[in-house]
Amino acid sequence: MKVEKVVLAYSGGLDTSIILKWLIQTYDCQVVAYAADLGQGEELDGIEAKALKTGAVKARVEDLREAFVRDFVFPAYRANAIYEGQYLLGTSIARPLIAKRQVEIAAEEGADAVSHGATGKGNDQVRFELTYMALNPALKIIAPWREWDFKSRQSLVDFAAKHGIPVPVTREKPYSCDRNMLHISYEGGVLEDPWREPDPGMFVLTADPEAAPDRPEVIEIDFERGDPVAVNGERLSPAALLRRLNALGGKHGIGRADVVESRFVGMKSRGVYETPGGTLLQAAHRAVESITMDREVMHIRDSLIPKYAQLIYNGFWYAPERELLQGMIDLAQENVWGTARLKLYKGACTVIGRKSDRSLYEPSFATFEEDDVYDQSDATGFIRLQALRLKIASRVRRRAARR
Repeated sequence: MKVEKVVLAYSGGLDTSIILKWLIQTYDCQVVAYAADLGQGEELDGIEAKALKTGAVKARVEDLREAFVRDFVFPAYRANAIYEGQYLLGTSIARPLIAKRQVEIAAEEGADAVSHGATGKGNDQVRFELTYMALNPALKIIAPWREWDFKSRQSLVDFAAKHGIPVPVTREKPYSCDRNMLHISYEGGVLEDPWREPDPGMFVLTADPEAAPDRPEVIEIDFERGDPVAVNGERLSPAALLRRLNALGGKHGIGRADVVESRFVGMKSRGVYETPGGTLLQAAHRAVESITMDREVMHIRDSLIPKYAQLIYNGFWYAPERELLQGMIDLAQENVWGTARLKLYKGACTVIGRKSDRSLYEPSFATFEEDDVYDQSDATGFIRLQALRLKIASRVRRRAARR
């Protein structure tokens, strides 16, 4: 395959640092290194100089923090999306935005190809490439992990040492990390043993719950149409709000998850995650929904959560079925306005209050005390109608048993 110029999704980590050099050697092409700033912080320090030193003809760092939270995190969290009951999709939600901007930069730079650092065993290769094909199928795609002769991350560490490429992975700390404003993930290396407890010193965003403050902290989160808009009464931009919640949740050791999940390509894998702000958002959003969302609407939406989360996890953000579900989910959020009150304490996030001007909760109907709006005897006919099909089925079974 003849390639003139490639836009590489570049993180400055082990894989993409090696890939940058490998692309130049293998394809004799120009490489534009593109790094998406999704809130990974100090990981971006010096990344442009590093890319240029490794051989890139140009390095671009794009600040996508507000777009990431507003256009990707919030829509998914309006759906309460969670994969296999545990994973809050921190990496999965980020990939379609990174790839979308990569396609746009390829057009701006006159590139005829794009490349990524995802392995041939993982989910990210699917997420990146489905986005490329959905937004510009004419682009050539280079997936080095499916082409080169390296067989392990350790062989990449050795290659980096040989070529003087600085990488953040060593023989003593061989697992890989992915960080953005929503979470940090850890996988590979020593974590591939699902029986082995993660090293307590590994975590970055969250305090050890046992060492977290001995006094609980109470916070309030305000929602409008299912999106968080304020913390403790202070209105914040999407990115600033998530930063605030990350700090609050992390302080109290909230948001750690040790998960064995089912990859799209077929095998199971272990991931350890820190998602402090996202964990608080999930709990608060559910609390406000509980008093503002119609029962049947909620039940239908909840039945679709596994499918919606699976679409994101598998890389189908730009697929028509995900967009169809998003439209329904957003319509269901029109009445989700209100405030949730949470207590944060040593790794636990507990809902202790919720209120809304649009609340469907009516104390006069729900009370166990005397009231004038609900005749309890009406329940007799209601129960008999619900039981009718059960009574008929019972009679049929009895007749069959007598034969």
